Formats: sequence, structure tokens, C-alpha cells
Amino acid sequence: MSKPYSVRTMRQNLKHFLLATASVLVVGASSSIAHAQQAGEPASSDLVDEVVVTGFRKSLSDARDIKRDSVIQKDVIVAEDMAKFPELNLAESLQRLPGVQINREAGEGRRISLRGLGPDFSRVQLNGMEVLGNVDSAQDSRGQRSRDRAFDFNIFASELFSRVEVEKTFQAAQKEGGMAGTVGLFTGKPFDYAPGSKGAVSLKLGTNQYTKDTQPRVAALFSRNWDNRFGALVSVAYGKRETTEQGRNTYNYSKLGATDYADPANPKGDAYDLVAAGLDISHLSAAKQAKFLAGGLYFADGNRVSSWNAKQERLGVTTALQWKPVDNLLLTLDGLYGQFTTHRDEMHLATRPIEGLGSTTLDTPAGGVWPAMFQKGSVINDLAWDSNDYVTMTNVTGTTFGSEHRRSLNKNRFNQLALTGKWDASDRLTIDGHVGYEKSTYKTPYDDKLYMRAKGNLIANYGADGQSASFQYPGWDPTNPANYAMDSFYYRGFNNQSELREGVLNARYELNDTLTLRAGVAYHRFTQGGRDVFYDDNVNGTRSKTRGTSVADITSVFKNDAGSWLIGDYDKAFAKYKEYHRFGPNTDGTGGALQDIENVYETSEETISEYVQLDWDHDLFGKRFRGNIGLRGYQTDTHSTGWIQGDSYAYLGTTDVEGSYEGVLPALNTVLELTPEVLVRFSATQNLNRPSLGSMAAEGSAFKNEDTGEITASRGNPNLKPFKDTTLDVSVEYYFGKVGLLSASVFQKSIKNFIDSPTVYKIPFSQTGVPFSTIPGATGSTIVDEFSMPINIAGTKKLTGVELAAQSQFSFLPAPFDNLGVVANYTYVDTPPELTGISKTSYNVTLYYETDDWGLRGSMSHRDRWYTGRSDDVMSASTRGFEGSTYVDASAFLNLTDTLQVSLNAVNLTNQKDTQFWGQNRYLYNQTQSGTTYMMGLSYKF
Repeated sequence: MSKPYSVRTMRQNLKHFLLATASVLVVGASSSIAHAQQAGEPASSDLVDEVVVTGFRKSLSDARDIKRDSVIQKDVIVAEDMAKFPELNLAESLQRLPGVQINREAGEGRRISLRGLGPDFSRVQLNGMEVLGNVDSAQDSRGQRSRDRAFDFNIFASELFSRVEVEKTFQAAQKEGGMAGTVGLFTGKPFDYAPGSKGAVSLKLGTNQYTKDTQPRVAALFSRNWDNRFGALVSVAYGKRETTEQGRNTYNYSKLGATDYADPANPKGDAYDLVAAGLDISHLSAAKQAKFLAGGLYFADGNRVSSWNAKQERLGVTTALQWKPVDNLLLTLDGLYGQFTTHRDEMHLATRPIEGLGSTTLDTPAGGVWPAMFQKGSVINDLAWDSNDYVTMTNVTGTTFGSEHRRSLNKNRFNQLALTGKWDASDRLTIDGHVGYEKSTYKTPYDDKLYMRAKGNLIANYGADGQSASFQYPGWDPTNPANYAMDSFYYRGFNNQSELREGVLNARYELNDTLTLRAGVAYHRFTQGGRDVFYDDNVNGTRSKTRGTSVADITSVFKNDAGSWLIGDYDKAFAKYKEYHRFGPNTDGTGGALQDIENVYETSEETISEYVQLDWDHDLFGKRFRGNIGLRGYQTDTHSTGWIQGDSYAYLGTTDVEGSYEGVLPALNTVLELTPEVLVRFSATQNLNRPSLGSMAAEGSAFKNEDTGEITASRGNPNLKPFKDTTLDVSVEYYFGKVGLLSASVFQKSIKNFIDSPTVYKIPFSQTGVPFSTIPGATGSTIVDEFSMPINIAGTKKLTGVELAAQSQFSFLPAPFDNLGVVANYTYVDTPPELTGISKTSYNVTLYYETDDWGLRGSMSHRDRWYTGRSDDVMSASTRGFEGSTYVDASAFLNLTDTLQVSLNAVNLTNQKDTQFWGQNRYLYNQTQSGTTYMMGLSYKF
């Protein structure tokens, strides 16, 4: 099927058209005011009831009303009052909704999974515009600095928002994307409040049981409404906190190569080589020596105690200007600025051999400049393994350790500006739309590592099942500088940014009292790019002047609940070795040219979409029957440029690849009101999810084996087609009392266009999309022996889910128990193994007690085990995930006056352990705790 028109040829005209819309609306409204019926906006008092609420019960009631009136499947959270969202974090509020699961970072909610699909499949919109604002994770195993479509909810303070909506079914009037659903974030508007001035200020101070710092959190909102003709609103939220995650972890494993007499270069395997080089296994029994020498054992890498410490500073500012030049025209200008800055210090004490096996406890004499204590090999006193040959316990004398102090500065900045217009052209015709721009930058000016080495003894025990960890250090002091020697410095930096330009124009025409026709067009251009810089110690020249030297004058003792050990002090070490953070030669002449620059690419998506939708609200057999049916068409052009790199990360050339795809998405949503209290919803829709940004990036590599002459190459694929789903959804909802709701829904998604990266053999260079000039002497017809890139694969995956939700005020109980209430939900999702990032079962329960003067609220959130990767190989580290967890949070308030309130919040009351695993046997990968956080607050409204 050919395109009805080209995105590239028409985009300029459309952009000009959309940008001119606001001016046209003003002129058109002024010229037609004498003829148009003046259908003004709802009174401001009505809007206050819908958005700005006081009290948790009122918040539940207003959210329920929005859900009830919606045609699509939607769940809503509204603020309890001005600058007062129900939770300290948006993700933690969202997990109270059925179908939503979150992961936490340092005890704070970060990303969501929705309806059986991971974070990459949930779209987030801010005031109607799609938003991507990534912040980093301290841990690589949690997707550190991943460039993807997932949104990190901890970038914004919750006080900035007045409402959050989760749209679980799709309608043609919504922009395509977000196959799991769309999360809408909405900031406050001046016309939400009655004419005059209104404001609120809140101050919270808190601490964490581990950091024992003072965590200030300030929010303020001021709104001025001049008789619903002009209004201005500004809100500010600022907070500082220290966080820590501490525990024990590994880097997965290293495997001893088995004996192979057929290999002349290694006839007796890795174990024999280690023993020959000085590893002592004489203390083992004969049977254990034989097992070791046979090879095939899996040894834990790292055997690490760790602490991820951070000082975070978050600032958010929103502004909104609203103007009604005439009664039938409303213009709104929204702005949002957010910055999230993290100073991170990570401290690790891990096994790190100099001449041994991987990062295990096994080492041989180091030689070279290392002090005498490193000139002895490790002695294995004992070891144990399970039925899969995973070593669950090692007792080793003379273990080589690495003390790593990693420091980084991470800066995330977000800016958005959106102009929205709504024009009631007549009593039947309404035109609305918006134009907007946003930019998100993520920069790490420095991410440095200071390595020291130590020699000591270690008993590492992972339990009989390999799922726990305890480390003992018999006979040596990890805090004695005499047991350490300096190693080197490692410098890194990262720069990523994304931009979005968007324009939307909609028209709504009431054909009669029961039918409304809607149509619209949208323009969407998204770009993302960046680069990662690594200046390793074998290039930056620090090894030659630092390795093997004394650390007595550059260390301090670090202590947490997992242990005590020495860490390097950057200020002292930089002064001693005349070093500093750099990406080039030192002023003293040490260091070579920067070689390792990776992930250099820029990817863009440009989409034109249009829709037509018919809404109805009529009777069916005497029952109210409402809904919509529509089609949405889309045409997307993709373009990516990226570096191709070879040996030692050498730049070999730039690849430039374009792609395109198009389609039509049908959508049907219906609501049948069996009674005013009982609703039955049914939806049958199609939607898409665009490929991950990493898969689309044109960056890649090309290598030529100098011995065999074979060429291997790889790259991303901007021509990938989007995931596409067909979703069926049916639900029954029962509304009762002031806040009561019981609902049950069943949904099924059939998904196609999954992405895989198979290897293709023996193809011409010209068919790879990688410039053949990257290999000297190659031409377009030169054969590439192995080539891989992401492609869409055939087949359909199905997932089925059930969501149950209930909320009720126990007003039927005698006083004082009639002030009790509960909110609960349960979700079960049956997914194929290929779909990761979701728990099969999750549930949330909130119990509250609230009067006009005071209230208490406690919440428990649970999600079962979930996977982030899968492999058919039992011992593959590609299988990894998180064990189930249960978090308990609580809050309380006391109204001192009608305008002054005292509050108390407690987050992670049980100090829940976060446990990551690898392999099908779920061996321990990482286990941390972040402590309980307490906050006391005072808020004033006027």
C-alpha cells in the first residue's frame, strides 16, 4: 500500500497551519460573536468540585465521578487540595490503581508497568503532550542511563499536579501509541478556582533511618482569577534529600572452562591453568580437587558489599495563563520547568582478582609493581556447589579485593511550553487544539571511579539454594590501610537529549442531541541523541603513576549495615597524584588520546495522523447507551544517523538510514447503563507501540578478523515497524453511596510485530546499511560473514488479564466507625515469557479513617516476582528479574484551623528488601534496603 501523501512534503504546510491556529481562533471568535450563541464555560465553582478537592474521601469521590462519566476505561486520581497530591510521589499514587505496578529506586517510585506490559509500553502525557524525561538509576541492572520510551516519575514533585488519569482503552481521538495505556498528568489552571486570589503553601521536613539527614520539601501555589476573563497561576515545588541503598550483590558469574585435550592451546582447561599459575587447591579434599580441575563450575563474580548513596535536589515550576477575550474562546498557555540533580557516591568492596578468574575469589600471584602481599596466590580452603555446578560457598585465604569509590554528578532538565485553544464557534461546533515544544536533557559531567586493591580472606556463602548472601572476613581488617594498595582512576561522562514539537487540531460537531462527529489532525516530531564517553585507566595514564602505591594518606573508613571497609578520598587522591577529571592528556603529560566514545546517534520520528470519530449517547431497549467508534490513520517517517565503530572503539564511519510505516487503527468503546448504578463497558480497539529507541538507532560496529579475514557487522534499524495490538476489554461497575465502587474487568491483548536480532550469514556489504568504507578495501559486493540487526518477527503473542477494584466508606457502621473507609484492587495477568517487566499478581489496599478535623491512612502494595529478561538456558544470566515485594506506607493529618494543617508521612515502614536474581534458579544478584523515611509537614491555604 502506498502512502496517500508524504510526511516530508506536507509537514511544513501543516506546521504553519497549526501554528496559525491560535490567531485564527481569536479573529474567528471575534467576528462571529454576534452570531454565535454564548455557551460559556462551566462556572468556576463547578470546576473546583471536579479538580480541586479537600480530603481523601472527596478526592475518591471526584475521581470516581470522572471514571463513571468516561466512555473509555479510565482510572483517575485527583489532588486532595491545592498543592496536595495523595502521595509524595506520582508513581506511588498510580500503584493504588488496578493494573498498575511500579518499581522503586532508593525507596521512591520510579517507573510503572501497566496491564501486562513493561514501562516501555506506557505513554505519559503532560498537559496533553507526550513526555519523555529519563533520569538515571544507580545500578546497571536497573537500566542505568537507558534511552527508551519509559518515563521516570521521580523527575517531578507530586505537588505540581492537580489530576492524573490512566486511560486503559484507546479511542480514535487519542494520539496513537502507548499500547499498555496512556497516563495523563495535569497541572493546575487559574480558572479552576473562583474569581479572586487563592493560594497554598506547604513545608515538610523529614529523615531516613539510614541517612539521618533533614529532607526539606517545600511547595507553593498562587492563583489569581480576574472574573474568568484572565487568570494567572504559578506553582513551585522544591526538595532535597539524601538516599542510600545498601546490601550485598554479585556480577552474575564466571565459569571455569572444562578440560579439552583437543585444544592444543589449552589442553587442560582453565582450572589447570590457574593452579599452574599459583592458585592453591591443596587444602581441598581429593574429590573436590578433582571436581575443580574438571572445570564447569560457576563461581559468583563480585561477592560485593555495596552502598549507593545520593544527594538529590529537585525543583519544579509550573505556570498557566488563561484568557477569555470573548465568551466563546479560551486560550491557555502552560509552562513547566523541572530539574533533578543527583550527586552520587557509590562504595563497593568486591572480589577483583588481578591475574585470576573473572571477578571471583580465585587469584594467582600478581607480579609487576604490586606489593609483596599480592605476590601470593589465593588458597581455596573449602567450597560447595549445587546440582547445577553453581558454587554456593567459597572459603578462600588470600582473596584479592577491589575497593571502588564511584562519584557522579547527574543533571536532568525538562522544559515544556504549550498553547491550547478552545473555540465554541456555534452552539454545535467546537474547535480546539494545541501547539507545543518540550526539551529534556540528561547530562553527567563526570562519572569517575577510584579503584584500590586489597588482600585478605573471605568466606562467601550464598546458602544451599544460592538465593541469600553472607560474607565473613576472618583474620584480616578491611579498615587497615596496610592491607590495601592504590590501583587507578577511570573517567566517564554522558550526554543525552530529546526534543518534541507537536501540533494538534480538533473539531467537534453535534449532529443532533444524541450524535456528535469529531475529527482532527496532529503533527508530531520527536528527536533524541547523545553520546557516552569512557576514558579508561589503560589509556588515561593513571596506572603508571598510581598502581601499587600506598593508600595510607588518601582513604577514609566507610561503614554501613553490610560492613566496614576503606574507600578512596577523591580530594586527597587527586592532590597526591596530580589528577583531575579529564577526557584528554594530563597537564603533566600522562594520558593518551580519548578512544572510547560509544552510543553516538541521533534518531527522529515524524508523524502525521488524522482521525474521525462518532460519539453517541442514546437509549438501547430503554437503557442509556453511549460510546464512540472511529478510525485513526498515521504515517511515520524515521531517520537515524549513528557511528559505526571497530576495534578499540575506533570510529569507522557514519551510517544514515531512513524508514517509514503507516496504518489505520479502528476503535470501538461502549457503555451500557443497566441501571444508573450499574455500568457495563465493552471496547474493541487497535493501537501501536513504537520500537525502542535503542533498536532504531543506526549506530553499530564493523570488524575484520586479521587472521581469518572474516567480517562481522551490526547496526540498529530505523525501519522497524511498531508493535501492534488488538485489545478486547469488558468490565462491570457498580456505583453506590458517596464514594462506593465495585468493578471487575477482563482484557485480552493480541500483539504482533515483536522484535528480535537474528544473525544473517554471507550477505553483501551493500545489503547491511553499514558503509563498506568502514573496512579498508571493502566494496559494496564484499561479503559480510555475520550481520545482525533488530527486525520484526512473525507471530502473535496474547496476554489476558483480570482487574478487580473496590472502594467504600463504611457509613453503615455506628459512630465513630462510620468514618472508616477502604480502597483495594487486585490484578492478575497471564503473559507469555517473552513479555517482561510485569508481575502476574499484584494488589493494593488502603485503609483510612477521616473526620473533618483529622485522619489516618495506611497503604500496602504488593507485586509478585517479575522478570526483566528470559533465556531457555538454565544458567544464563540473560534470565533475570526481581523477587516479589510488599511496601507499607502511612500518613496522617490534623486540621488546626480551616486553613492550617499538620501532616505526617511514613514511606516504606517495613524497610522492604529489594532482591534481584539471575538464572532460572533465581540465584542472588542484588539485594538492598533503603530504610524508612518519615516526614512531618505544615500546610496553609488562603
